[in-house]
Amino acid sequence: MSLAQEQAESLAGTNDWEHVDRERVHQDWDVLYREVTPFLDGGFLPGDQQIQELVRRHFDIVCRFYTPSREAYVGMSLFYAEDEAMRAFHDSYHPGMVEFLGAAIKVFAEQGSGFAPRAGTEASA
Repeated sequence: MSLAQEQAESLAGTNDWEHVDRERVHQDWDVLYREVTPFLDGGFLPGDQQIQELVRRHFDIVCRFYTPSREAYVGMSLFYAEDEAMRAFHDSYHPGMVEFLGAAIKVFAEQGSGFAPRAGTEASA
């Protein structure tokens, strides 16, 4: 799985992400998820521009740790859905947060920019 591989490489190369201000990251995610929540009941779709702007902010927060590939970013949304603690955390903001965020991340991964090359592929020098 590219998410696990990319995170392991990043953790190893950064002394367990010691460069990341985790408290600030969690505060920023809290602010972001509180901003996303009203959209879930407002009839917005994951691909709507307002939602994609919020997902860009989510991606930017993720990039404080490391820059994921498209596959790893989608993998993160799958982790949110499959891991019981992550699902509970995200759905504490809104019962549909995990599904909505996952769908919005998938759209972003298909259309967005700024991703790292896919894990395991070597760039030609």
